[in-house]
Amino acid sequence: MNGNINLSTKSKFHSTQKPKNRKKAFKRLMSYLIKYPGMLISSIFLTVFSSLLSLVGPKLSGLAIGYLEKGKDNVELKKVFIICVMLALIYLVSGLLALILNIIMVFYSQRIVYDMRKELFNKISNMPISFFDERKTGDILSRITYDIDTVNTSLSSDVVTIASSSITIIGSLIMMFSIEPILVLVFVVTVPLSIIYTRIMQVKLRNAFRKRSKTLGDLNAYSEEMITGLKSIKSYSNENEVYLKFVESNELACDSSYKAEKLSSWNGPGINFITNISLSLVSLLASILYMYSYKNMNIGKISSFVLYSRKFSGPINEIANIYADIESALAASERVFEIMDLEIETDSNDAIDEINPIGSIEFKNICFGYTSDKIVLKNLNISVKPGELVAIVGPTGAGKTTIINLLMRFYEANSGEILLDGIPINKIKKSVLRKQFSMVLQDSWLRNGTIYENVSYGNDKSLIEVEKACEKANISDFVLSLPNKYDTILYEEGDNISKGERQLLTIARAMLSESKMLILDEATSNVDTKTEMNIQEAMHNLMKNKTCFVIAHRLSTIRYADLILVLKDGDVIEMGKHEELLNNKGFYHDLFYSQFE
Repeated sequence: MNGNINLSTKSKFHSTQKPKNRKKAFKRLMSYLIKYPGMLISSIFLTVFSSLLSLVGPKLSGLAIGYLEKGKDNVELKKVFIICVMLALIYLVSGLLALILNIIMVFYSQRIVYDMRKELFNKISNMPISFFDERKTGDILSRITYDIDTVNTSLSSDVVTIASSSITIIGSLIMMFSIEPILVLVFVVTVPLSIIYTRIMQVKLRNAFRKRSKTLGDLNAYSEEMITGLKSIKSYSNENEVYLKFVESNELACDSSYKAEKLSSWNGPGINFITNISLSLVSLLASILYMYSYKNMNIGKISSFVLYSRKFSGPINEIANIYADIESALAASERVFEIMDLEIETDSNDAIDEINPIGSIEFKNICFGYTSDKIVLKNLNISVKPGELVAIVGPTGAGKTTIINLLMRFYEANSGEILLDGIPINKIKKSVLRKQFSMVLQDSWLRNGTIYENVSYGNDKSLIEVEKACEKANISDFVLSLPNKYDTILYEEGDNISKGERQLLTIARAMLSESKMLILDEATSNVDTKTEMNIQEAMHNLMKNKTCFVIAHRLSTIRYADLILVLKDGDVIEMGKHEELLNNKGFYHDLFYSQFE
């Protein structure tokens, strides 16, 4: 996997062009349907049987009217009554089968949606970090929720409608041919009109619903971004500007939705108009044939033919009405499949899946850039012995965090190699490599759950071990002061405790890890000076016998480091211990004393 960000991917991903391969998206959806053959066969059987039963109705109705045509004195009421009872039973059974079918399809579609959402989330979880750099969180969430829900709506109702309508159309056509082929000639004119009209609308609807999905995704992305940063927005009193931009994005989303729905609303009336024309022509032609007694044409036959013509035209109208939903579902599924088709993080077939490192790390001629036109690290060479504490300092954008990203294989170097105990890390499975490190990041991450669950996250540890880790991190007194102690629930990523307390909990989490290497990325940035001093001894104990990489802006915290790397513009411009670098009176000297001015 190349670590460079592909900027073309982003622009392609947010395009409003037509679906690249509509048939492929449809086939992909069908592949989910066949995953449950029992429900698929049941739904097909119920659809066919229910539709065929409903086709018997017009024939029986025509027979009943035929008996009535003989005149009041010659009406065979018993036969008419039997036919009416049969009609009632047929429509009752057909209705019950349709109800059962709808219940099955609701469950069926939910299983498919469950599989799609699970597969999509698993795919996203295994995407490289660059994937999240290129996309807004809200847009990703929109695909997991809105787009898959759109697919669900279509699967739960539209698929059944299309299947039953197709059977009804074919069955009605056969029955109409059996009654009088000449009358079917009417549909030689009206059906092509319906097809032409539908094809014209198809192209317009495809673009409209593609644009609707895109603008709704953008709206979700903006909403998520602004809600996440609401505290900062309020601190700058920028609510009005954020609101105005939201209104603009909301207007675009509503406008695209309005245009798509407005366009889809033309489907029903347009097909209805053509259907009514065909019905009028059938009535006119049938009346002429009846007047001239063509082939014993009678009112019963005319009635049956008219009913079949309605059954023939009605499903065409239904399909036209739901065509917009189908286009919307295909556009939404394409957005889902776009992510599913992306390349995930992979390991080579011969990647090492078990290591027990001592912690020797070496960077050899490492060059890396997030984009091809901006190189962040240039020919980086570092050699770290087991158990050493390496501090990385430098101005913003110098490449400090990039070193950690490469070490953890969140990105791959453009050239050069990184060795762990002499083994190139790209020959070690990513999951195996990452388990060798424990990390405490600047942005502490806590999930909804108890303090115990958060501290023991990623480590199957007992409550006693968690308590000991919290004691070492100087957070146990705070936890024990809470009413529920270690069973206290943390909400909203720990927003019900202070940032310093959140950071201390993540430090306690790192203390539970048995890894030989430790990464601290501004781990004490959210801790006040007094608290920082209190945890220095605990941090020192944590780092014992571990190879440690510390990214620090407070240079006073790294004066005891075994090696300090001073980065500037992607180059290591100074290297050594704290006192040595101060005596050199170079960039580090100026950087260190600038913090006390």
